[in-house]
Amino acid sequence: MTRVVLVDDHQMFRSGVKAELGDSVEIVGEAGDVDEAVEVIAATRPDVVLLDVHLPGGGGVEVLRRVLGAARTGPAEGATADQAAPTRFLALSVSDAAEDVIGVIRGGARGYVTKTISGPELTSAIGRVAEGDAVFSPRLAGFVLDAFAATDAPSIDPELDQLTQREREVLRLIARGYAYKEIAKELFISVKTVETHVSSVLRKLQLSNRHELSRWAAARRLV
Repeated sequence: MTRVVLVDDHQMFRSGVKAELGDSVEIVGEAGDVDEAVEVIAATRPDVVLLDVHLPGGGGVEVLRRVLGAARTGPAEGATADQAAPTRFLALSVSDAAEDVIGVIRGGARGYVTKTISGPELTSAIGRVAEGDAVFSPRLAGFVLDAFAATDAPSIDPELDQLTQREREVLRLIARGYAYKEIAKELFISVKTVETHVSSVLRKLQLSNRHELSRWAAARRLV
């Protein structure tokens, strides 16, 4: 049975995934942020890590960097063949944004599926990744090939990876010149919530105002 670590910062979502997977895999650990994920993966040495893209502490890319970077130094002296077996990563995210997909694939993940996937489909994807296959949600497969073929494929951006999916949505609309009321209407949230997201983005990116924010987004072709 495939041994799996589940990494997502929402406890309720992790519970739902476990219920969907049932007895098809063995969940050997869970984590809700980057530091916890690295620790649990090191302690359990799973076959597959189901990895959310947006996590407190640096995101899924940071987990990949720290775990796979350590793995490249080789197994510890005296490690058995089982202990030295590679842990493979399957991104499981609500996001299908280009920078998210390309970032984790370049970081070393073996696949990327969205959270609309069914339980049986996720079980199959985990099994295939454990065997060394690359797995993508059908809608993303062609996109991934096109992105890697393009000369301007998105690169990993540590600053952008700090932002949540909602913060990115607000950022794009700010960069397009939307007023706070227009953003609230577009995203079905309150103006106060928009202001909170903008303040958070400014703080994370160390910018002073929405004009700097617009220039920052334009420079990264996020508009």
